[in-house]
Amino acid sequence: MIRALLLIFDPSGRWEALKAAQPSVARVSAVSLIPLVLLTAAAEAYLIMRLGIDRGTISIKLIQPAPALLARYELAQLFSSLLIVYLGAAGLQKIGISFHRRHSYRECFTMLAYSITPLLLARVASGFPALNTWACYGVGAFLMLSLFYRGIPFILRPDPSNALGLCVFCSVLMLGSTALTHYLARLVLEEKLFV
Repeated sequence: MIRALLLIFDPSGRWEALKAAQPSVARVSAVSLIPLVLLTAAAEAYLIMRLGIDRGTISIKLIQPAPALLARYELAQLFSSLLIVYLGAAGLQKIGISFHRRHSYRECFTMLAYSITPLLLARVASGFPALNTWACYGVGAFLMLSLFYRGIPFILRPDPSNALGLCVFCSVLMLGSTALTHYLARLVLEEKLFV
């Protein structure tokens, strides 16, 4: 989990270390991804329970959500994050084939699991009612795409002529899928979507 956090501050050195270590999917899941998803979900839930959520349209109106509602919201966030990484790695592997490069599932999974770290951390900040949830998402998404862009040459090693196309195509898919899941999770929290 520390390695995932250090990627934000020293991406080139950390991607190089990940390339040399070649961690397995199980190791990345058990050591980095799942603990980080659980920790950020717990931190966000704590902040929401403690501080409330803003339901005011013109003025600030803080309310305390029911524990069952908050549990549904956090479970929706948790499962959507894991789904994006696990299924997204298979999708990234298929996209790589269209760019004439075969990537292993392990490489694709490592890329996505570590790239999504800033977005998960930004979810904690969205637990503060004074911060706009979409602003927090925007900062996390920007850092996520930045890590993804910097990790491609180290982990996936595409041909230079195909690197930009692979990065842009995958970035659009990552941005779209994370924005959609964030929107759906917020609908759950606002009790407009029942899961």
